[in-house]
Amino acid sequence: MGKQVKNPADIGALVRSTRKEQNLRQDELAGVSGVGLRFIVDLEAGKPTAQIGKVLQVLQTLGCSIEVVKPTSYPNQ
Repeated sequence: MGKQVKNPADIGALVRSTRKEQNLRQDELAGVSGVGLRFIVDLEAGKPTAQIGKVLQVLQTLGCSIEVVKPTSYPNQ
């Protein structure tokens, strides 16, 4: 099931809920994702400056994917 995310807090909530559904602790997710525990804590808290490459790494580890959809039209045109 897809979920639209609009801000870093939405991504953090998605990571947290998916991690818990998979019965993983934050330190376990960090280890299998190749990132630090502090990164997972910050990501789940919705830190807006999280590195996109590491975010994608964590999402992939959890089995999530991202789809970016271009707008069909641009405002003021």
